[in-house]
Amino acid sequence: MTQTSQRPLRVLAAMSGGVDSAVAAARAVEAGHDVTGVHLALSANPQSFRTGARGCCTIEDSRDARRAADVIGIPFYVWDLAERFREDVVDDFVAEYEAGRTPNPCLRCNEKIKFAALLDKALALGFDAVCTGHYATVVLKDDGTRELHRASDMAKDQSYVLGVLDEKQLAHAMFPLGDTLTTKDEIRAEAERRDLAVAKKPDSHDICFIADGDTQGFLAGRLGGPAEGDILDESGAKVGTHEGAFGFTIGQRKGLRIGHPAPDGKPRYVLDISPVNNTVTVGPAEALDVTALTAIRPRWCGTPPAGPGTYTAQLRAHGGETEVTAEQTDGTLSVTFTEPVRGVAPGQAVVLYDGTRVVGSATIATTVRKEKAAAPR
Repeated sequence: MTQTSQRPLRVLAAMSGGVDSAVAAARAVEAGHDVTGVHLALSANPQSFRTGARGCCTIEDSRDARRAADVIGIPFYVWDLAERFREDVVDDFVAEYEAGRTPNPCLRCNEKIKFAALLDKALALGFDAVCTGHYATVVLKDDGTRELHRASDMAKDQSYVLGVLDEKQLAHAMFPLGDTLTTKDEIRAEAERRDLAVAKKPDSHDICFIADGDTQGFLAGRLGGPAEGDILDESGAKVGTHEGAFGFTIGQRKGLRIGHPAPDGKPRYVLDISPVNNTVTVGPAEALDVTALTAIRPRWCGTPPAGPGTYTAQLRAHGGETEVTAEQTDGTLSVTFTEPVRGVAPGQAVVLYDGTRVVGSATIATTVRKEKAAAPR
């Protein structure tokens, strides 16, 4: 059954300034809970973020959240978590790119900020739960344990970025939007009926702390600016140059600026990134096929699975599912794909599912590429 409560809870509603979190807070109030709104100040200088920034950390967002709380009729506070956010999310993001990996800052924010720093502070202040506008569902089992499941509407499901939550955190998590089959237009219509000014506010996109969306420029400013290196093909031959290996991700096709076409005339993709010698290796799409991976720092949404099991896996926030077998050994997760997949990069999260239930999440450390077929003699 979906998580319910026999008594009103003291709920801290994280309000980003967007429509989803505002409607979630309103629904929590409507369900009879004692709700307090809080906006997380995650930028040390939010005034510097331009109007229309695509994230959720601007001074405008704080004001939008406050106006929504006023309309809903709940107390509202702004909590400064900028230093914690910088250390746990922004610095981690930069370090991962510097090491040639591809991090997911939204997932890290959920783990370290919203359901660690925020939840810990909420519980210390006597709140029972933290409410957010994520599209996912917490299910309370007959034995008192809780499970995290996909949202009822797969098109909006955000369970991938919540796969880092453990059972203790799930016990204090509330997602009022997760178990309703409503389109985003219907959520906006509901906000309008509730007289919430954020009803027509555009969704946030990209990375909240990179307001202009220029990830490569952001990284260049923190990793010492352009550092010219070589772009190599699979044989090790130089086919171009770049201005910093940190500006590339595995599977990237655009922006390679290779001077001449491949011998077969087909597009080339980023296969490997080596920060040590500042090189980027490119090759054909089929060279991206991955058959297995190892992942570190597994986090389980409940009891860790014992022995090998068959699951489906999701590898990107908006990616599809693929069938896998997986097993944890000495804190490392080994995953084998039933069919090869492409675009898998170290630093990304692999999230395992059993049906709609989120089993857990881990950070990809290494991948195994499909062996090339031997050339005919």
